[in-house]
Amino acid sequence: MSALSERPLGAVVGAPVPHEAAALHVTGQALYTDDLVGRTKGVLHAWPVQVLAAHARVTAVRTEAATAVPGVVRVLTAADVPGVNDAGVKQDEPLFPDEVMFHGHAVAWVLGETLEAARLGAVAVEVDVEELPALVTVRDAVAAGSFQGGQPTLLRGPDVEEALAGSAHVFSGEFEFAGQEHFYLETHCALAQVDENGQVFIQSSTQHPTETQEIVAHVLGLASSEVTVQCLRMGGGFGGKEMQPHGLAAVAALGARLTGRPVRLRLNRAQDITMTGKRHGFLAQWRVGFDDAGRLTALDATLTSDGGWSLDLSEPVLARALCHVDNAYWIPAVRVNGRIAKTNKTSQTAFRGFGGPQGMLVIEDVLGRCAPTLGFTAEELRRRNFYASGQDTPYGQPVRHADRLQKAWQQVLDSSDFHDRTAQVEQFNAGSIHVKRGLAITPVKFGISFNFTAFNQGGALVHVYKDGSVLITHGGTEMGQGLHTKMLQVAATALGVPLSRVRLAPTRTDKVPNTSATAASSGADLNGGAVKNACEQILGRLAQVAAEELHVPAADVRFVEGRVRGLDAAGPSVAWEDVVRLAYFSRVQLWAAGFYRTEGLHWDSAAMRGEPFKYFAYGVAAAEVEVDGFTGAYRVRRVDIVHDVGDSLSPLVDLGQVEGGFVQGLGWLTLEDLRWDATTGRVLTSSASTYKLPSFSEMPEDFRVSLLDAAHEDGAVYGSKAVGEPPLMLAFSVREAIRQAAAAFGPPGTSVDLASPATPEAVFWAVEAARSAEGAHVRDGGSAPPQPDGPPIRPTSERVLGQT
Repeated sequence: MSALSERPLGAVVGAPVPHEAAALHVTGQALYTDDLVGRTKGVLHAWPVQVLAAHARVTAVRTEAATAVPGVVRVLTAADVPGVNDAGVKQDEPLFPDEVMFHGHAVAWVLGETLEAARLGAVAVEVDVEELPALVTVRDAVAAGSFQGGQPTLLRGPDVEEALAGSAHVFSGEFEFAGQEHFYLETHCALAQVDENGQVFIQSSTQHPTETQEIVAHVLGLASSEVTVQCLRMGGGFGGKEMQPHGLAAVAALGARLTGRPVRLRLNRAQDITMTGKRHGFLAQWRVGFDDAGRLTALDATLTSDGGWSLDLSEPVLARALCHVDNAYWIPAVRVNGRIAKTNKTSQTAFRGFGGPQGMLVIEDVLGRCAPTLGFTAEELRRRNFYASGQDTPYGQPVRHADRLQKAWQQVLDSSDFHDRTAQVEQFNAGSIHVKRGLAITPVKFGISFNFTAFNQGGALVHVYKDGSVLITHGGTEMGQGLHTKMLQVAATALGVPLSRVRLAPTRTDKVPNTSATAASSGADLNGGAVKNACEQILGRLAQVAAEELHVPAADVRFVEGRVRGLDAAGPSVAWEDVVRLAYFSRVQLWAAGFYRTEGLHWDSAAMRGEPFKYFAYGVAAAEVEVDGFTGAYRVRRVDIVHDVGDSLSPLVDLGQVEGGFVQGLGWLTLEDLRWDATTGRVLTSSASTYKLPSFSEMPEDFRVSLLDAAHEDGAVYGSKAVGEPPLMLAFSVREAIRQAAAAFGPPGTSVDLASPATPEAVFWAVEAARSAEGAHVRDGGSAPPQPDGPPIRPTSERVLGQT
């Protein structure tokens, strides 16, 4: 067992403690960025000047009428930028654009004494544009050859064409599925101030304070040391605040620099949905081969993501999608091409799972569609294709602990009475004409670490004060996921003190510099390692002091539950506070900067080869649904989940993450129908009245979640595993159960094509297709997925499953 993963006696980690700010959340006392406006004097308010065209060239911006509006202080335009007019890490996102790239693109910002004055001023700004041709859908972009960024290819094993030709069964299909709106409770917000020395201080709702700092400095023409960013907390992020806050913070900072007054920028809900990125929608075209035993032999696919107008994080999102197209299944021959469509939409961005869900959805859809035609149950087809010990992924990473997936799978089968309930479902369906049920089980294998190796580092600052109290600051941000709670537990465990002795300070770039985004499910791994490292530096110094007091070797000193003693638990001990006081009077340093880097990672993004992940998180879910054949409406009757979080740092927090992630995945796959007008490019679902989110009525009626036992992860902080993103993909089980229920309206062996999201309308049409046996339609012929760098490859013979 590694020193990083070993837990001491009396460990605070592993205790089921409440979220550190739970009481503040439920009483309304928790402060968010916009709450700070009322505590700040002389604040100006920013409002965007939006152009309502999908694609247009800006020929003139006239601000005179706006500045004449009472209460308007200034209109910010490109001419005001002292640095570089760009807010993207790829230098392709002008902060004040001269070319409108999506419906609602902001070309200027108005600052007013009140929000209403700023809004009226924005209405008064006159913008002349020349409308240009627009590409709104991913299919339009593919037809026009409109792509951006790299076009990676993932290759493994024998020649794919030969493998397909030698397969007993070959299928092909096409699957287009939607993106997802983050719909965090707190919309994007920033509050910028400038002090007497020109130092810029920004309170921002951001998952990546360091990158917000860098972009603001870039726009203002300053050094990073002249800009400080603090994130008090976020009211949700889900990836939507990893890249998107930077430009908004830069606008607020620019206004503060130019006026000398604090500037507040907060998007309302309609603006937030209209102006900021979503989860990438994908178009997948695939061919797959099986042998007579139902084992996968080959996969040939092209995944085209809808990137929107700029690159943002589309390249690493696509790379992760390719790396997760296998999910939990061994595929001997793989060729998957990736490309990013450039469309006139918001620039799509990170969203919980970061491309992993999109890649995994492809293979789960393939298996769900092919199982009936192959003559296997979906459960059996999935199980037959699980990774086994000694096998590796298509990109060359060994799949460690593959047995845990089998263990979790069996645990769900047993705890859910899966096989008995399958028989009950079949019996129910045989006696019910207009209502059918489905019961499905699906696995998750998700890689943990950033695709970009350099981001796999974390920092922390730990202070021990003379009275023995402890203050920690780390580079991660809190968005409700419980990261701060875990860091408090890690610090208390590492120092051997009660949890009550440790306090946490807000995340700030002047306390912990050069931090990575709180993303990729790595917040606890990276920052926990850094906090532990800082605490151990302090303990090393305190051990020398305690050794003299206890007359034992320093190596024998133990810090346990607020007492300091030697190896003999019954021997003399000293209070933690007394040792700290002795250390101070001995002039021993009582603070430390901690650092952690994830070891063992290497990744060649050009070749798509290497070991980009520290480990895999596993999970299994079984879901039972009931579908109404008249309306397509459905309800989730029961869900059983077993999820692998290693040795949990904080079980209550982790259970909450599993439940919340599952429900968010349920929303993406079944409810959240994100739509743009294909002609105007306008987002049609720009409010809670038009964008359906999961509510209590969509929750499973019977929801059973447990964490996998005996799942210690050596090499991770206190043996834990990440939990933020992997549970979202457990919701595949609900989609597959809906597919099975819809298929039950048709004859045995019906293969159902199911849209995503599987809204009641989509389910109704799937039911109708099953009734007419169209859902089982199979024919010879068809073409292979298009290849980005060459002509399509034509198969000799294959069966084509209907397109979704």
